[in-house]
Amino acid sequence: MDIFSKIAAGEIPSYKCAEDDRFYAFLDINPVAVGHTLVIPRREVDYIFDMEDEELAAFQVFAKKVATALKRAFPCVKVGQAVLGLEVPHAHIHLVPLKTEGDMSFAKPKLKFTDEEFRSVADKIYGEFCKL
Repeated sequence: MDIFSKIAAGEIPSYKCAEDDRFYAFLDINPVAVGHTLVIPRREVDYIFDMEDEELAAFQVFAKKVATALKRAFPCVKVGQAVLGLEVPHAHIHLVPLKTEGDMSFAKPKLKFTDEEFRSVADKIYGEFCKL
């Protein structure tokens, strides 16, 4: 079982932002912006384009719902989406609130938050997700 599967199963703590029976969203612990969220399928699959068409479509629809909640929780111009996938062998989407294109830079220094700050951010996103 990979690290993201363990997170989705609750074996490793995370800052949950959204979930359903097929997908899970949680805060990136090395965020490039406040609200930087990772969206994963619960099923272990390394490469996003190895997903079956129906699953990939449902994954994107779930990510869209998370992005909507994220934008409501942290008003921004848009929510950026990136699929990098080299650091963890589990398909995942990065969702990042954007005020400028520079907000999506993964090369810039990562933000640091306390546990309480992470919880507050995740709770805001989760609260908005539950309203959708």
